Amino acid sequence: MGATLAEKIYGKAVGKAAVQPGDVIEPQVGLAMSHENAALVINQFKEIFKDTGLEPRVWDPDKIAIIFDHRVPAESAKTANNQKKIREFVAQQGIKKFHEIRGDEGGICHQILPENGYVRPGMIVVGTDSHTTTHGALGAVSWGIGATEMAAVWALGRVLNVEVPPTIKIIIEGELPPAVTPKDIILYIIGKLTAQGGNFRVFEFHGSTVKNMSTSGRLVLANMSVEAGATSGIFPPDEETERYLREEAGVTEPLNMLAPDPDAKYEKTVEIDASKLEPQVACPHMVDNVKPVSQVEGVKIDQIVIGSCTNGRLDDLAIAAKILEGKKVARNVRMLVFPASGRIYRQALQAGYIQTLMEAGAVVMNSGCGCCLGVHQGALADGEVALSTTNRNFKGRMGNPNAEVYLCSPATAAVSAITGVITDPRKGAY
Repeated sequence: MGATLAEKIYGKAVGKAAVQPGDVIEPQVGLAMSHENAALVINQFKEIFKDTGLEPRVWDPDKIAIIFDHRVPAESAKTANNQKKIREFVAQQGIKKFHEIRGDEGGICHQILPENGYVRPGMIVVGTDSHTTTHGALGAVSWGIGATEMAAVWALGRVLNVEVPPTIKIIIEGELPPAVTPKDIILYIIGKLTAQGGNFRVFEFHGSTVKNMSTSGRLVLANMSVEAGATSGIFPPDEETERYLREEAGVTEPLNMLAPDPDAKYEKTVEIDASKLEPQVACPHMVDNVKPVSQVEGVKIDQIVIGSCTNGRLDDLAIAAKILEGKKVARNVRMLVFPASGRIYRQALQAGYIQTLMEAGAVVMNSGCGCCLGVHQGALADGEVALSTTNRNFKGRMGNPNAEVYLCSPATAAVSAITGVITDPRKGAY
């Protein structure tokens, strides 16, 4: 019997050709990522060595990445002290894949990893962040784990007691209509499957739409797979994967271009006709509360957010700049833009997108997760409504349980910024 892509990667990580769903394994880790919650991991990591008489040492400092992105620059003394603690640990352990707020070196962890070539096809990637699923866009099996699990990974180099999940094959065919983007595809899938529809499953993406999709678009689908409950969202690596890693991430080493077997066994297959999709919006207070934009037009907006690990890449900013060029953000709307990394910020500056967005009335912030999470900049007041390109809209997600958050694509967000209400981007300047 053939194997899915995830089954092959899990197998490779335990020295086998493949494994089967239900097998319990301890896969070797290719990359372990944390952000500011590394402070918690450090505490747990030191506990492991407490009564051993051994000095705490990570198993391989070259396979650990730590990125400050949730609260940057530090908004409090507590955060600053946590970050100081992490810096000291990084120096002590010799961890080189460390990124904080520094020119174009910093950014959101789920952009820093791919753009620096830290993720490769066939890798096992774990992170202390639920959206670690993002890195499946590059042909890796990647998922989020807790601080205690990560402490064990730092010590041993493997994840303990992993049950191999079944795989759902998602086939997306057809050419995307105007103003419909990868964000609309994944919102539609989440609405169709529900927030529990992929629980403890791997999504494996296929089809002509995927084949013609940029890595930036694939990162969006993989990023939000977790919002349907998926453990991982993975794309078989192809020419586009290699192009991105070679040309944009600067990878020169040979790549492990694994592929699923033609007779691989999937739990089920989901087919999507992308040519029939329209722009989608996830309504409060669940990501699977998805409706076509035509059904929610006219909702008054107080704040627009474009950015995050989902939609803060250069093509996202290009879409927003194209729509807003020569226009103004509505007076009743605050528009915040968070590029996904310092490198993207610099590229957007060079392309003129930042100037266009600022002239329209947007405020361009440094890269970070704080607004999406509701812990650093961009919090909402009671009764306010945000329209955002981020990935979650749970009650209280943007810092206030008495506010509402709608999720959409950069095109829908930019057009709606002009009108001041949720607007179908097909009616705008897209």
